[in-house]
Amino acid sequence: MKSFAVIGGGITGITTAYALARRGFAVTLFERHRYAAMETSFANGGQLSASNAETWTHPSTLLKGLKWMLRQDAPLLVNPRPGWHKLSWFAEFIASIPRYEANTIETTRLAIAARAHLFDWAEREGIDFDHRREGILHIYRDRQGFEHAGRVSRLLAAGGLQRRAVTPEEMRVIEPTLAGTYHGGYYTESDSTGDIHRFTQGLAAACERLGVRTVYGHEVRSLRSDDRRATVTLAGEHGHEEHAFDALVVCAGVNSRALAAQLGDRINVYPVKGYSITVNLTDEASRAAAPTVSLLDDETKLVTSRLGPDRFRVAGTAEFNGFNRDIRADRIRPLVDWVQQCFPGVSTRQVVPWAGLRPMMPDMMPRVGRGRRANVFYNTGHGHLGWTLSAATADLLGELVSGSARAGGRPLAHALEPARRAG
Repeated sequence: MKSFAVIGGGITGITTAYALARRGFAVTLFERHRYAAMETSFANGGQLSASNAETWTHPSTLLKGLKWMLRQDAPLLVNPRPGWHKLSWFAEFIASIPRYEANTIETTRLAIAARAHLFDWAEREGIDFDHRREGILHIYRDRQGFEHAGRVSRLLAAGGLQRRAVTPEEMRVIEPTLAGTYHGGYYTESDSTGDIHRFTQGLAAACERLGVRTVYGHEVRSLRSDDRRATVTLAGEHGHEEHAFDALVVCAGVNSRALAAQLGDRINVYPVKGYSITVNLTDEASRAAAPTVSLLDDETKLVTSRLGPDRFRVAGTAEFNGFNRDIRADRIRPLVDWVQQCFPGVSTRQVVPWAGLRPMMPDMMPRVGRGRRANVFYNTGHGHLGWTLSAATADLLGELVSGSARAGGRPLAHALEPARRAG
């Protein structure tokens, strides 16, 4: 296989194209928007967070979801309208609960591996993405949450990540601007933050310098493979256009499920909507009052990142509402209120809201590897850790297609789970 089509120009598609191009493959990347990183990779929480590797497949998630179902401002909101996709996804989510610990450990390992690749690529290509290596502080308001975090820390440690418990007094030394009363926290010094959109745009430019052909502004209508040639059909101004390649990689985020079905594979990605606000720090008082250390508030499920001197990003929540991309005021309001409560000196006069659909698998593990067809591959389903894991899964995919890694077995177990046949 010498020529590859990569479907999708978000963080996973761009990192995949880069990893393949670095290995000498001829790569063509297809993206329906005019630019890279215009959907889920546009304005996420900004964290590169191995410390957030805990999968959601814990019994407490189900209890919280039931408790919050009728609250429009809840961190986790499920539209009660039934649908086969949603029901099948939740059934597989429940079936994955016994693998919660193993998957959390494996996700931690992937996140740590991803750091080295991402930092190396950014330095090699001269990408400025407002990167801050000041760690991530998890904050807890009660003993129950803090004690659960202690149990999670043991799983993270099994995956190779060290984080330390800190007292409320130590929390204020780490981030003096944080207001409120807390039981304690956990601090991961090795985690960092940055602007995913700027990083993806910078790596997309690097891909073009490496010879990657980028086809923006074209919708992929269908994919086909006969094991020897892969065909990508686009919707063009004068009808459909067909492009043939030796192989293809689906990195299409929430659209991966439908495209995989055309190829005979089942990738049960569900679009889980997340929201963010970008607070423009327009005055000196706000810049001084905004945190520089990244936070994760476990109770509200919100994360923060400082993007340069003049922007403060707050993101989070999970909404199971199909392919709805509406930015709802009742879902944005809790994020603004949280800023006012935790950082009262920050002016929220200029706030830019955003919503994106996370491509989430029921077991919270990305699907990276071969499909049913010999020349079809997948790198998708990263959920809320798309940026954190992307460089590692792209490199794993590159190793697989270049023949230097096994399709299954360590060290690619869990990450390289073959796609199941559709139906």
